[in-house]
Amino acid sequence: MLVLTRRKDEEIVINGNISIKVLSVKGNRVRLGVEAPDDVQVNRAEISKLVKQFEVECPAVPSCGF
Repeated sequence: MLVLTRRKDEEIVINGNISIKVLSVKGNRVRLGVEAPDDVQVNRAEISKLVKQFEVECPAVPSCGF
């Protein structure tokens, strides 16, 4: 894992086309802004975990809601 220190309004650029900017810092909370191409999916980790869990429990079954 690469660990970087950034301050408000500073950015990290990934692969030349994804940027992550520190928007604000309040106490132990950090707001980040992510700019990425439309074909790059950006999710919070807990959402990705739920999506993967749903795909395992409900693989392409019409009655599962999708």
